[in-house]
Order: sequence, then C-alpha cells, then structure tokens
Amino acid sequence: MQVSMVSGAEGTGAVDLADCTFAVDYNQTLVHQVVSAYMAGRRRGTKSRKSRAEVRGGGAKPWRQKGLGRARAGSIRSPIWRGGGATFAAKPRSFQQKVNRKMYRGAMRSILSELIRTERLIVIEDFVLENPKTKDIAARLSTLGLNDVLIVTVTRDDTLVLASRNLPRVDVQHCGELSPVSLLAFDSVLMTAAAAKRLEERLA
Repeated sequence: MQVSMVSGAEGTGAVDLADCTFAVDYNQTLVHQVVSAYMAGRRRGTKSRKSRAEVRGGGAKPWRQKGLGRARAGSIRSPIWRGGGATFAAKPRSFQQKVNRKMYRGAMRSILSELIRTERLIVIEDFVLENPKTKDIAARLSTLGLNDVLIVTVTRDDTLVLASRNLPRVDVQHCGELSPVSLLAFDSVLMTAAAAKRLEERLA
C-alpha cells in the first residue's frame, strides 16, 4: 500500500508499506487483551499487610468466655479489633499475564492499521535535530501541526530524547521499545520511514 510521507520541511512523497502489516482489520478484542496484559505487567505488586497470624501479640484470651456480659473474644489481634490483623491480607504478587508472540504481533498490526485509517499515523522521511533543544523540536512539531505525539525512530536518538523530555505530551521511542500501550497513548504517531520499514519486517 502507498502511504503519504512528509519528505521535507513542506514537501510530500509516498512510501510502500506491506498490506499484511499496515492494512489489516481492527481486532478490538485482541487489542484490549494485549493492552490489558501490558498495563497489568506494569503493576509492581509489592503491597503487603499482616494477617492475624503475623501481628505481634494477642496470645492470651483478653477475658473469660462467660459471666461478664461482654461479647466473647479470643484475641486482641482479631481483624475486628483496632490494631488487629487484616482479613485476607494482601501479599506481594505478580500481575503478569502471558501474551504470546502471535497475539502481540497481531495487536501491533491491528493498531498500526487503525492509526493509518484514522489518519493518526504520519510517516516522515527523517526526523533529526542538530542540538538537543526543546524550542527546536517544539518548532518542528508546530510546523507539522502536532502537539500530542509519539515520535518513533528506528534506533535510539539521544538528541531527540533530551529535546522532548520537557514537553508534557511528546515522547520519543525507538522500534525496540515500542508497545501497543504507547501507540494508543497519544493523539498522533510520527514515524520515520526507516522505523516503518523496520516494524514491517518485525511484524510480518
């Protein structure tokens, strides 16, 4: 398929991209499953509380069972007591969900195709800055009419990363760290032609 490409400051061109990667049907169920798995995998899972067996104290029965007119109690560390252990106490756990390679690739192809259909994916011939200055990248994006954008490069570009990190709705990622969550997190995706070709090879 032919995709329009910004080839210069104002010029345009076209780049050939594979239909099997950039022109597939949108599978909402698959995308939701993969994105949910990625979001779950970000959770640290370090929350921990003490159960009644782990709270210090409470070994002796606070008062005798009968004769006082009070509710029976066996321990001052019961979950219904102040300072007692927690019922079903949370423990450190992993929230990782299995996402196999076929599912990941299918979700990425589906998202990329939908971005093209909705005109949210802009392919540019190259995106290079001479100096890591925020005003330079802001001016470049303003020329393209973008302010909430993910910039995708073929390899890590430290100049772009340094220049963009003070812009709240701009991020720079390379193909190796790209994920379904990052593709959906921004209004637009600005991708270099080399990055598009690299993704085409990896997701074929």
